[in-house]
Amino acid sequence: MKLVSFGDVHMATRNLERMTEELCDTDLIVISGDLTNFGGPQDAQKVLDAARGACPRVLALPGNLDQREVMAFLEEQHVALHGRGMMVDGVALFGCGGSNLTPFHTPTELSEDEIYDTLRRGYEQVRGRRPLVMVCHTPPFQTRCDRLMNGTAVGSTAARRFIEEVQPDVCISGHIHESAAMDHIGATAVFNAGPFKGGGYVVVRYKEGRLDARLEFL
Repeated sequence: MKLVSFGDVHMATRNLERMTEELCDTDLIVISGDLTNFGGPQDAQKVLDAARGACPRVLALPGNLDQREVMAFLEEQHVALHGRGMMVDGVALFGCGGSNLTPFHTPTELSEDEIYDTLRRGYEQVRGRRPLVMVCHTPPFQTRCDRLMNGTAVGSTAARRFIEEVQPDVCISGHIHESAAMDHIGATAVFNAGPFKGGGYVVVRYKEGRLDARLEFL
């Protein structure tokens, strides 16, 4: 099973055209939030259509810059990972969209308690299954993946607490554009690919009981 994940698309899907070779054997695309730039379902549909043109099987989270209606739209499209857990070709996935609270009052923000509860709700649907991939638009607090340009950590304390408690094999995040990186919290590999227009994406492969994840750039 091969999974390719990217996020912070903000309508900029052009890099999909450059990923033909990478995506030709991909079983699942996971969009880790911010499909649009303050857009609603109509804009999100355009991004989903582009992703499905590259790989028919897609899952997605809303990001904080997606309007709240995008959450229901993804449910209607049967691609929602927010508060959900599912098995895909032997890999367990669960997720939480939106972001923790920001000074900018963006459309889809959640309290830390809401982030924790959403992750828990999704995880309970795949509890006990491994390998386990957590997809959270907001990166966990105090990692290489949640730093502003001045070094301030702005990630989610709830996401970090959940990782420390559950130790998923992989956490895929985004949100903080300037913090594309890979880090670890205990046994969990944490990724932020940065904005998709910057060419970053995460590849996760599952073969013969082994999960391998890496950060790639076009």
